[in-house]
Amino acid sequence: MSQPVPEAAISEVPHANAEPGILADLLDLTKARLNLLVLITTFVGFWMGAPGAIDWVRLIEAMIGTALCAASAAAFNQIWEVKVDVLMPRTAQRPVAAGRMKKNVALMIAGALGVAGTALLWFAVNSLSAILAVSTIVVYVLLYTPLKRRSAWCTLVGAVSGAIPPVVGWAAANTNLSLGAWVLFGVLFAWQMPHFLAIAWMYKDQYRSAGLVMLKRDDETGVATAVTSFVFTLLLTFTTMVQFNAGLAGSIYLGGALVINSLFAMAAAHFVVDRSRPVARRLFFASIMYLPLILGLMVFTKQ
Repeated sequence: MSQPVPEAAISEVPHANAEPGILADLLDLTKARLNLLVLITTFVGFWMGAPGAIDWVRLIEAMIGTALCAASAAAFNQIWEVKVDVLMPRTAQRPVAAGRMKKNVALMIAGALGVAGTALLWFAVNSLSAILAVSTIVVYVLLYTPLKRRSAWCTLVGAVSGAIPPVVGWAAANTNLSLGAWVLFGVLFAWQMPHFLAIAWMYKDQYRSAGLVMLKRDDETGVATAVTSFVFTLLLTFTTMVQFNAGLAGSIYLGGALVINSLFAMAAAHFVVDRSRPVARRLFFASIMYLPLILGLMVFTKQ
């Protein structure tokens, strides 16, 4: 178990940095860029789950509600990890860690976002979508966040939380969570592993110095990290093929998915051979390109 961070560490971070501004701090607190992914995957889930014409009002309500719950989880995470954030250059200037926002203020914002998102989904969409959205907060805040200081299994747990938004979207359009919903869950789950492991390897020194266990403790060479990334790209390929094998997509989807998955797997294979930071960074960018391509392919070839 990692050692607790000394209280004195917080005082070493500037507390009067008002440069980012209130809006920028709110966007940072709620991880707005990450929330864009939540909006996209919720949209895809709704689109794929809709049995007929798209109910655009319901879709927008589902996207907003899910995004509010995801923003709540992100804010709770930063409140919980403030002592860790101050120790890493990549997170030290987050609003709570840098002292620009008080913890009680951030706590009220996090709670309000969670209540608003859950209420919107429950009353405007349906109870199933609301329950699923709340589960993202529970898994991310109560399981993933504390596990980061204890075990590298945290990455798998975090991937579960990140894979729920498309299922929320599906449930908003169709409460029958059929095979297609679980394919979307599987795609997001498997995709996050090479994506997050690439980040964890690039910033391994920062994570280690802050007491976070994002990688296996004995994986000094990165072999286990790279092989795991590659294995999950293969699992990702298998998962995306379910769409075709189950008759949910045609030959155009099959051809496109094979090309997209092959390129991603090649990037992961390169990481197995060369575990340098630049190669890990290329895998990270390959993962960023992969997701919109495969999800876009699903949307445009839906049968």
